[in-house]
Amino acid sequence: MNEFGLKAKDATIADLGLKHFSDAYWNLSPAELVEETIIRGEGMLTDTGALAVDTGKFTGRSPKDKFIVCDEKTEKAVWWGDINIKFDPERFDRLYEKVTSYFQGKTIYVRDAYACADPKYRLNIRVVTESPWQNLFANNLFLRPTNEEILQTVKAEWTILCAPGFHADPKLDGTRQSNFAIVNFTKKIILIGGTGYTGEIKKGIFSVLNFVLPHEKNVLSMHCSANIGPAGDTAIFFGLSGTGKTTLSADPHRGLIGDDEHGWAENTVFNFEGGCYAKCVNLTKEKEPQIFKAIKFGALVENIEFYEGTTRVDYDNISKTENTRVAYPIDHIENAVEPSVAGTPKNIFFLTCDAFGVLPPISRLDAGQAMYHFISGYTAKVAGTEVGITEPMTTFSACFGKAFLPLHPTKYAELLGEKLKKHKVNVWLVNTGWSGGSYGVGARMKLSFTRAMITAALNGELDKVQYETMPVFGLSIPKSCPGVPNEILNPRNTWNDKNEFDAKSQTLAASFVKNFAQYAEYANEEILNAAPKLVVNA
Repeated sequence: MNEFGLKAKDATIADLGLKHFSDAYWNLSPAELVEETIIRGEGMLTDTGALAVDTGKFTGRSPKDKFIVCDEKTEKAVWWGDINIKFDPERFDRLYEKVTSYFQGKTIYVRDAYACADPKYRLNIRVVTESPWQNLFANNLFLRPTNEEILQTVKAEWTILCAPGFHADPKLDGTRQSNFAIVNFTKKIILIGGTGYTGEIKKGIFSVLNFVLPHEKNVLSMHCSANIGPAGDTAIFFGLSGTGKTTLSADPHRGLIGDDEHGWAENTVFNFEGGCYAKCVNLTKEKEPQIFKAIKFGALVENIEFYEGTTRVDYDNISKTENTRVAYPIDHIENAVEPSVAGTPKNIFFLTCDAFGVLPPISRLDAGQAMYHFISGYTAKVAGTEVGITEPMTTFSACFGKAFLPLHPTKYAELLGEKLKKHKVNVWLVNTGWSGGSYGVGARMKLSFTRAMITAALNGELDKVQYETMPVFGLSIPKSCPGVPNEILNPRNTWNDKNEFDAKSQTLAASFVKNFAQYAEYANEEILNAAPKLVVNA
């Protein structure tokens, strides 16, 4: 082991309350962590060299078991409710003591890392994990300091303690069940127990940044991907699962800034992370070549199955979970930009998969509409995606990441609006869903057409065409676009039954209005005026 992987002395981590552990290994290399995992019987190598592990009972996040300590710092600032659940400070202290006691006599793995690629907003993190593969995850997902920086970091600003083998007693500890993820903004600690799902580590820090950056530094935190063109133009892509965010932002002609979490400061857009945590379900080299090639030595694949008698991953096998994942450092992507920092965005894309066939394949939004659709965060699930869904179902997630917002969604939207106006950014609503009818009648928009529309927007070609206004939603639709048939740009033209389209448009608009009612009290007039206009029958 090198000097950064030696056994740590008790005094080195005494500030964490960790004492009498068996061994503490500090900043082991990926190769050392892989070796440790295999020796402990907790994982194995795939045929591409990636480390495969199972995360146990939990193969995804547990939103109802995520808490925020309610104290003087958070009581009036946090958007409390079913997303942000209060946790008592005294109970946190007692639970923290239990977790640190749990580590006694055990081997622990400690990692120094940081978040935010823009040095001005750098957040130093210390991660303590029970398993070496969890530490590999932290190495891959967070930004990696140099050896010199590690030596200079005496005490990190934030600490994550991750103890999947520790199970809380809900009656005594105040949790809902035995697993938990608790953020304490005053003590700057994230406490995770009872779950081996590594995504809790990643999203814990994302929640921290979603509070600290907008609330204290006037930086917009975003759940999005971002890339940069040869001319230095930055583009941002928002979108919920199934909308094509990963596919459309992965452009071989543009550099990848990051695929999931970013900040927008005064003059920069920067990645929060140093890696990617990508879904693996149905992964193929043809559909997602960048992700497929990234699954090599140093990458961590979770909850997958192998083809029988081999170490080759069967990405179509979802017997453990549909949420199979791979975590890899961003330099596994050939066109990744390092450092992951770029200038102010020129174009922003809101991606939605509208299974009702109502929204245009591309439309331009003004600032008020951008804030409204940002808060709405709309897409639709189609039949077959989940048990019980027999027809398209609207799905709304505020700011395209409601589960990770400690502040009220209007705070993020208003900050977005300020930046859009100041920098004159183009915002586009892109429907990757259905055209010519709803799901089951119409057809899904061709990927080649969507790519052509995004390329035209990026190249400024849509600045030169005429627009028309869509009734009800008030969206500006281009009348022409290079590489795309004119007749598909206005969705009403693609429906055989125009009356049916009009009725479906009203139905979708009513869903938007109903969903937005929960935010209306805190929204300004510009946002409220951007709502769809329902037709009231006489």
